[in-house]
Amino acid sequence: PERGVVDIYTPSVRLPFAGHPLVGTAWLLDLPELLPPAGEVPARQDGEFTWITGRPAWAAGRRTRQYASPEEVEALPTPPEGEGWLYAWAWQDEAAGRVRARAFPRRGDGIVEDEATGAAALILSGELGRALNIAQGVGSQILTGPLPDGSIEIGGRVELAEVRSL
Repeated sequence: PERGVVDIYTPSVRLPFAGHPLVGTAWLLDLPELLPPAGEVPARQDGEFTWITGRPAWAAGRRTRQYASPEEVEALPTPPEGEGWLYAWAWQDEAAGRVRARAFPRRGDGIVEDEATGAAALILSGELGRALNIAQGVGSQILTGPLPDGSIEIGGRVELAEVRSL
């Protein structure tokens, strides 16, 4: 932990980059950089928010699909029919960059919907070329901001829910 080396697993796959766990790890370890398999991930604290920076190429394999309204996103079954990773989203307020999203890994590993998905938020922010304020899952808020070098900053509030021994 003192070097920021991070390895992230789901029940079925090892992830080279995962924004949500990395934001939480950055908050917990309070280091200037984390080292997941994807590469060096700058991290910083900014008042109530914790930020990491990643590259869209690190989140390959995630597909985004825009829906007509937040209500249409809310009405999707869990998970929607189809194959492959899906990030379903709709504008809540396009001018303000506010989005409602839901993430469906569809890997067959028992995770039918992801509460917060920084990697997918990074992809969407890169595709749209703008900063976003994403409401995802039951109560997650994900903030994004494209940087001049093509990387994307991902941030949010972190709260310690429980401590477990592994």
